[in-house]
Amino acid sequence: MDKKDFSELKNKPLQELCRDLAGTRESLGRMRFDMAAGKSKNVKDIKNSKKTIARLLTLITEKSS
Repeated sequence: MDKKDFSELKNKPLQELCRDLAGTRESLGRMRFDMAAGKSKNVKDIKNSKKTIARLLTLITEKSS
């Protein structure tokens, strides 16, 4: 996620951020499952998903305050 994507996230409403968070968490779970099964070896995607989740949680906390 680059700065442009992050600035787009800042402009989204709270409900949409929550939906994005749920979708990202779901995809992270699938990636972890595939990694354990040996289907995928791309660790970088997991790292990026975790960072995206952290960014979304930060924005949600800021908007809810």
